[in-house]
This record gives sequence, structure tokens and C-alpha cells, in this order.
Amino acid sequence: MVNGASLVMPYLEPFLIRTVREALPQIGDPEVADSGRAFNTQEQHHYQAHRRFNELLKRSRYPELTEIEADMAASYARLAKRSLRTRMAYTAGFEAMTLGVTRWLVESRQQLFGGSDTRVASFILWHFVEESEHKCVAHDVYQALYGGGLGSYLVRARGVLHGSLDVMWYSMRGYRLILKKEGLWYRLSSRLRLARRLGSFVRHVGPYLLRAMLPGHDPREEANPVWVDDWIAGHAATGDDQVPLLDTRHPDIPVPFASRASIAPDGLPA
Repeated sequence: MVNGASLVMPYLEPFLIRTVREALPQIGDPEVADSGRAFNTQEQHHYQAHRRFNELLKRSRYPELTEIEADMAASYARLAKRSLRTRMAYTAGFEAMTLGVTRWLVESRQQLFGGSDTRVASFILWHFVEESEHKCVAHDVYQALYGGGLGSYLVRARGVLHGSLDVMWYSMRGYRLILKKEGLWYRLSSRLRLARRLGSFVRHVGPYLLRAMLPGHDPREEANPVWVDDWIAGHAATGDDQVPLLDTRHPDIPVPFASRASIAPDGLPA
């Protein structure tokens, strides 16, 4: 599932960056504009890292993923021709979904990442910590441009479904292809495991989507998981530009800044 979602990022996130960049000159609030520029910088780092990861996946095992990438490239090219309002609603809608995904990944981190490759787990959770860090930006840009009237709300609510379901669909295509190639798609035990994961995903993400579609929704009202806030505070205190590695063999997979002593010089848990 993580590999399928990663496949989407080098197509989705450049689209988000271009959309926010186009909106920034129209924003009169300098704080919102500054946040938009910082958002774009984070998203740039995200998709570049995902692109390198995806190239590794294709080279090592799954060259067929290029077929889905071609479809995504065409889809986002078509979406880029829509109005800025529609594209900003899509951007804000997708960003609303990521808050639920972050909570799912963090609260289920032992089940999802326990014993996994520390580099991959650290990469994925780093990305979603930053999604929480900039959770208000796309919403604020949209509101700064289009206000809070009924028409603006309806477009924004539609964008929540548009952005979220679009990304879910392409992610599903990616992991379905991978499972088929591994011979797992038609195994009952594998499909049951996938169903349990999807059920957990829906239980975490669904309430966020429903709240995001309500009038007057503000992402500031969505509390971050404590693990995420501890990660952000720990990173700020170190002044370290590098992404720390998680100790995925620890039963709780603690905040990485609390366990840096357990990371050996070779970058693997001691």
C-alpha cells in the first residue's frame, strides 16, 4: 500500500506546487504567502525523494509500474487545464486527507512498520510528519482567494472528494499490480490481510474527510498525534537538516530524536 501511494507523489505533488505557486501572487496576506512558499519547498523535497524510491522499485522488481505512471501524467496534465479555483480545492482536499493518513500511520506504526527497513519507514513517516506541519497552508490559500461563501464551500467540499479519491484510486492500482506480480492478489489470506489494512485506513481517514467537508472546517482544529508534535519539536531542537532513522526494532518505534543513541554509525539500529 505504501509503495502504491509513493507511485502517485511525483505526479501529484508537482501539480500541487504549480497550483499554489500560481495562487501566491493573488494573496494579500504576507503570512499566508510565506507559508505557501514554505509548503512548496517541503513538497518539492517529498516528490524528489519519492521519485528516487519509485525508480528503485521499478528497477529492482516492478517495471510495469511505468504504465500507471503514464496514466497519471496524462490525468494531471488534464487537471492542470481546469480553473485555479478547482485546482486549489483539489489541493486543499488532498491535504485534508493526509491528516487522517498521518494518524493512521503513526498510531498503527508498530503493526505497519515494526521490523521493516528503517530507511523506508523513516522516509514515509518523515513525509507525513511534514504533512501535519503544513496542514493549514492549502486551506488558508484557498480561503484567502475565494472566501467563505456558499459557492466557495461547495467547490471546496467537492475538492475533498476529488483530491482524496483520485489519489486513492491510483495508489490502489499501484499496489494491486504489485500484489498480482507477487502472486498474492488471488490468495485468500493475502486479500484478508489487505481488507484488514483497508478497514483500518478507512476508520482513521474517513472521519477526517467527513469533517473536512463540513462548512467552516479549519484544519487547525485537528490535533496532531503526540508522536508527530514530539518529532517536530525534537527536530527543531537539534538544528539537524538530516532525516533521522527510526528504530523499527523497538517495540514502540519511538520518536527518533529520543532514540538517536540507539542508531549505529552505519545508519542501522544498534
